Amino acid sequence: MSNQTLTLDDRLYRYLINHSVHEPEVLTALRHETAQHPMAQMQIAPEQGQFMALLVQLLGVTKALEVGVFTGYSALRVALALPPEGKLVACDVSAEYTAIARRYWEKAGVIDKIDLRIAPATETLDQLIQSGESSSFDFAFIDADKSSYPTYYEQALQLVRPGGLIAVDNVLWSGRVADPEVTDSRTSILRTFNDTIHNDDRVVASLVPIADGLTLAMKKP
Repeated sequence: MSNQTLTLDDRLYRYLINHSVHEPEVLTALRHETAQHPMAQMQIAPEQGQFMALLVQLLGVTKALEVGVFTGYSALRVALALPPEGKLVACDVSAEYTAIARRYWEKAGVIDKIDLRIAPATETLDQLIQSGESSSFDFAFIDADKSSYPTYYEQALQLVRPGGLIAVDNVLWSGRVADPEVTDSRTSILRTFNDTIHNDDRVVASLVPIADGLTLAMKKP
């Protein structure tokens, strides 16, 4: 018995995957293809994707937002969890990476649910705000360049409805955020970001030790 989160060795992690994750074949195929990609470390973990899909279903999400698409695994997980009328606005700057995503979205039959915007995400989010879509999203997932996390968070906070949820990836940063000897700019930005959300009275937040750390912030009614 332990009263704190367990450290997962390889054996226990395999047990977790084998007794938790259910993936449609198309998701497994996308994950395996992405594992061969030079930037494969940007892929979210399968247990995190399943957890996010569960959150989407629990919240009854019909309108979602994603900042950072890469090869599309997280977007596909969310889109499959959305109802038939659900929509996901997906933001990325890479037509090359998202071409892989589009191929799998098409295979899964969810491409009509996903509105892919190829542009800097800050610009896309600002356009959504300026077009009157504030407080209209149920769920937002942020997993992009860490230097812009504070900006993405503030924009997402405007766009999600009261009671809506923002999920932010990589907040434990492979443990570097807790190591005072690590002082590079991205780590420092994430430390400050984590402090900001912890003290933000506009949200109810919890940092969940899944994969590389996932912060969940519910916008207060």
